[in-house]
Amino acid sequence: MLERFRGLAARALTPLARLLLRIGATPDLITCIGTLGVLLGAMIFFPNGWFLPGVIIVTFFVLFDMLDGQMAKISGRASRWGAFLDSSLDRIGDGAVFGGVVLYFVGRDGPMIWPIMAVWALVAGQLTSYVKARAESLGFTAPGGLAARADRLLVILAALFLAGFGVPYVLEIGLTVLAVINTITVVQRVLLVRHQSRLETDEPTS
Repeated sequence: MLERFRGLAARALTPLARLLLRIGATPDLITCIGTLGVLLGAMIFFPNGWFLPGVIIVTFFVLFDMLDGQMAKISGRASRWGAFLDSSLDRIGDGAVFGGVVLYFVGRDGPMIWPIMAVWALVAGQLTSYVKARAESLGFTAPGGLAARADRLLVILAALFLAGFGVPYVLEIGLTVLAVINTITVVQRVLLVRHQSRLETDEPTS
């Protein structure tokens, strides 16, 4: 859903991207800094229940995910390596965010359903990305679905932000929503690939 706004956000970040290029920063460096920032912000703040500063820090560094791509485009350094690095480090960032939430619930010594829900939301989200990548490696396509990565991050960060203001059960609701929509997205993409596979099988041979 939010992927349609990526182009608009990238254009808004263009002046900053040009500035970073002028001072010698590279897209790969920005990718690594962004991942490190998300990792530290999520793993330090979220387990301790410090949601508001954690969300601010993580959101700031998540924006690097668009900034590095814009820098690569402007500088002509866009490459398959850069795309591979960016996608791979995204998984670390996602793991840190949900891992921080898992540690928060475990530290509260409450019902195990919520750390389990957080783990499943992470696993299903990672599986969503894997299904798409694996499908494309086999010559299929698996775009779309109910929730892309940007949508998943928006839901969990919004839930954490509201939880930071003391809104009751909003984090639990957010995790439940994510677990459901991530699972649906995986099923949608698997069925799409299955449909393409059947069409390929049913094609008449010459």
